[in-house]
Amino acid sequence: MKNQMLHTPDGVRDIYNGECSQKLLLQERLYNVLRTYGYRNIQTPTIEFFNVFGREVGTTPSKDLYKFFDKEGNTLVLRPDFTPSIARSAARYYTEEDMPVKLCYMGNTFINSSDYQGRLKESTQCGVELIGDSSVEADAEILAMVVDSLKAGGLKEFRISVGHVRFFRGLVKAAGLGEEAEEELRELISNKNFLGVEEFIGTLNLEENLRQLFLLLGRFETDAAHLGEAKKHAMAYPDIGSAISELEQLDELLHDYGIDKYISFELGIISDYQYYTGIIFFGYTFGTGEPIVRGGRYDRLLAHFGTDAPSIGFGIVVDQLMAALSRQKIRLEVKEDTLLLAYSKTRSKEAIARATLLRGRGQCVKTVLMDENRTREDYLAYAKKNHLIQVEFMDEDK
Repeated sequence: MKNQMLHTPDGVRDIYNGECSQKLLLQERLYNVLRTYGYRNIQTPTIEFFNVFGREVGTTPSKDLYKFFDKEGNTLVLRPDFTPSIARSAARYYTEEDMPVKLCYMGNTFINSSDYQGRLKESTQCGVELIGDSSVEADAEILAMVVDSLKAGGLKEFRISVGHVRFFRGLVKAAGLGEEAEEELRELISNKNFLGVEEFIGTLNLEENLRQLFLLLGRFETDAAHLGEAKKHAMAYPDIGSAISELEQLDELLHDYGIDKYISFELGIISDYQYYTGIIFFGYTFGTGEPIVRGGRYDRLLAHFGTDAPSIGFGIVVDQLMAALSRQKIRLEVKEDTLLLAYSKTRSKEAIARATLLRGRGQCVKTVLMDENRTREDYLAYAKKNHLIQVEFMDEDK
């Protein structure tokens, strides 16, 4: 058995040295983009009551939560998802707002799942929640922020796949699918088994327009022309038709933002989170099999916390983005501006005064008391190893 004093549990890891510096720089770049859009910072607790993420909310399954108890016997969880936490907070503190509330966050989430080998159980997320705006314009702004954030993070090639919850739910309703049949279809779509989707559709007794709409579930990408064609097939199905109309309006706004080249419509997208009500989206790039960003519209989530407010948001999984950047050989250049001040014990007073002066001018200074058994070359090698820009000596050698 491994020594637990020196190792971390499965699914979590230490981040140190250059990787830690790069992650902090990436987080700063992402956060800066969110602030340029006028979003205000919010921090919610790592620990929440269990019912914030209960089944009726439609978030992470109970079996995937880290659960424990407080002294009063209340069931607590480590936050698995930011959106319900911020929805709870907004329902408490922003009920008097009559204009949209725009919030951004950075923090860690915790998923106690071993379904996917290699997936971290603790991961850092950076994202936003736009509360109180039901417009397609709000959807477009969110997607523009996603694109700007990923570009600021260093990515050059990525794709945001956008779908609509009401398209799938409308199909299920129109076809009269039972719970088991819906779950089977969901699983086929989740596994990207589009041949299986077609075979499943073949077993259904559907009128032709509805069958054509079902076939769109098997497309990786649906362009504006296909949306227009689908809209004709959906004339008799209001839920499906309204979803397609919203995607058409969104497409026009994406062109206005100049980000349409990064976006593709995929009508077969579904999410494990049941609180989504409108558009949903996932962001992908080379070097990672998991989405680096996910989000969508959740117009009824705040009602669980006593407030009725349409909302939309997204979260970037910083660790997945870091992994993708590494595999694409994209290095985040961390500014190295630290000076090493090595001093002898007899000159400690001078060294302290020197370091204090430089720090007061904004210079980063690392001080080290010299060991008489080490040479200057040792400290020069230490500085090089730790990427320190220069070395000053304050010892007996003038």
